[in-house]
Amino acid sequence: MVSVGTVVWLSSELMFFAGLFAMYFTLRSTTGGLWAEETAKLNFPFALVNTLVLVSSSFSCQMGVFAAENLQPRRIGRRFQFSRWGMTEWFLLTFILGSIFVAGQSTEYAMLTSEHITLNANAYGSAFYITTGFHGLHVIGGLIAFLLIIGRAYAAKKFGHFEATSAIVTSYYWHFVDVVWIGLFLVIYVLK
Repeated sequence: MVSVGTVVWLSSELMFFAGLFAMYFTLRSTTGGLWAEETAKLNFPFALVNTLVLVSSSFSCQMGVFAAENLQPRRIGRRFQFSRWGMTEWFLLTFILGSIFVAGQSTEYAMLTSEHITLNANAYGSAFYITTGFHGLHVIGGLIAFLLIIGRAYAAKKFGHFEATSAIVTSYYWHFVDVVWIGLFLVIYVLK
């Protein structure tokens, strides 16, 4: 039941982001040369590395799901014996990678502000900050969820299907956030 509810909720989130994409494309089609001028200020290599960090977090998240499905909350081997890591170690790595992504977004915002691209500067600035900002808030929400899942795994006397299901539905959300970012990255940084 929790999985179905999460998928239904993610469908509503998909509609929310579809609206943001529609706003972005509408503003882009009505402002002409502004987009070419402003997108030239984007740091593509920096954004690409930041994107790769977020995408790699999806892999670590999925490894945590595999461990949760095997009802293995914590590692059963040495610290760097990755094949023996449990859900908490993989989700902690996912949390770290997601935090690096958020820090990278903040750094990019600072760089763009120094280039005079701000939320209220023009249509491009509004579209850029609204789309990436709402995505960033969703990433932060996912990071909080990972902390709650890790905390629940430590608090549970016995790690069972309830905790595993919570980990799995959190991964649905995280994978969704990653896929949305790939779409945003392609639209904002590649299709200039």
